[in-house]
Order: sequence, then structure tokens, then C-alpha cells
Amino acid sequence: MALIGTLVNGLAIIIGSLLGLFWRNIPEKTKTTIMQAMGLAVIILGIGMGLKSKQFLIVIASLAMGGVLGEKLDLEGKLGQLGHWLEAKLGGKEKSGIANAFVTATLVFMIGAMSIVGALDSGLRHDHAVLYTKSMIDGFCAIFFTSALGVGVIFSAVPVVLYQGLIALFATQIDRFVPDALMQQIIIEITGTGGIMILAIGLNILRLTTIRVANLLPALLFTILIVCIVYYWDKLSAFAGGII
Repeated sequence: MALIGTLVNGLAIIIGSLLGLFWRNIPEKTKTTIMQAMGLAVIILGIGMGLKSKQFLIVIASLAMGGVLGEKLDLEGKLGQLGHWLEAKLGGKEKSGIANAFVTATLVFMIGAMSIVGALDSGLRHDHAVLYTKSMIDGFCAIFFTSALGVGVIFSAVPVVLYQGLIALFATQIDRFVPDALMQQIIIEITGTGGIMILAIGLNILRLTTIRVANLLPALLFTILIVCIVYYWDKLSAFAGGII
């Protein structure tokens, strides 16, 4: 039950990508316009998410530390290598076409509050409404991404299912260890951190920048860590103040 929403999300991406393949013969000018529209929409989504942070210093610190770790691990390069491997297996003709489509779609579909909140809802309450809504959005995005970027978009369904599935399975046990108030703070600050990454993806889609967004992914882990430290520090300070 906990994985139903995630599986529907992955299926929606696959179906959307297959539909997008039929639009590959549309004029280049139309593809450019579609991608520009998608880029603008992603930017607005990122700004909206980023502004939801209640403690923006946590977002800044997380992005800084996450960027250092991500560059050290070269996550962008590893995602790119996986994309190139898929490209070679499928005999891709366009240089980095499949790799670029795979990386871009994976980041757009994985980073965001809906992925985390939806997976948590699926695991905690077996409520898949958020992921069903995300499935519709991702499905339509997959159509346009595939029409403009190529078949590589379809492979993004695999990391999306793995990522959200792991969160959903973890969430079936998380309420035993994490207080609800702390969980809400984590979701808010992850939304803010993820929003900055989504904004960067939008700028990349518009080709205004070449930000290595995948190398910022560890920032999400640092966000969780810092929020937990701040939460328990406040609890400890309040306890100590009560004693004094």
C-alpha cells in the first residue's frame, strides 16, 4: 500500500514520455517555445518553494555544505555518466541528448516538496492524494520534456520510483522516532532548499546558466541534519532554562 502512489507516479512519467515521442517531429521553433515556457514555469515553482523557508540561514548553510560534498562526490558527473551509458546502449546520435534529458528530467521530478510530502503521506497514512496530483503534473511535463529533449526523459522514472519509494517505506516507521513538530520543520526547510535547486534547474533549461544542480543534492541531507540540531538545541535550552 505504501508504494502505490510512487508506482503511479513512475507510470505517469513513462506514459507521458511515450506520448512525447510522437511529438518529436514538431518544428524546432515550437520545441524552443515549449522549453522556454517550461523553464519559466519551473523558475516560478522554485521561487514559490524557496520563499516558504522559515529559517533561510539553514537553507544557505545547507546549500553551501551540500555543494562542497556534492562537488567532492561529483554527483552531476555520475548522473551524466549514467545518462551517457543509456545513450550508448540505445545508440543515441545526438551528443549528450539522452544524458541531458535524463539528468534534467530526473532533477525536476525528484526535487521538490511534493516528492517528499507525497511519499511521507503514502508511508505514514497510506494517503496517495499528493503523489496522484504529482503524477498528473509529471506526466504532462514528461510529454513536453520528451518532445523537446528526447527519449532520455523516460528513464527518469527509475530514480524517481526508487527515491520516493525509499522515503515511503522509511515513513512507515518514522513516526516512532521523529516528533510531528520536528517533521513539519524538516518539510518546510527542505521545501525552501529544494526550491533554490528547482530555480537553478529552470535557469538551466532557459540556458541562462550551467549550474551543476545535482552536486547540490546533499544539501537536502544537511537541511535535515541542521533542522534536527536546531530543534533539539532549542528543547535543551528550554529545559535548562526551566531548571535554572
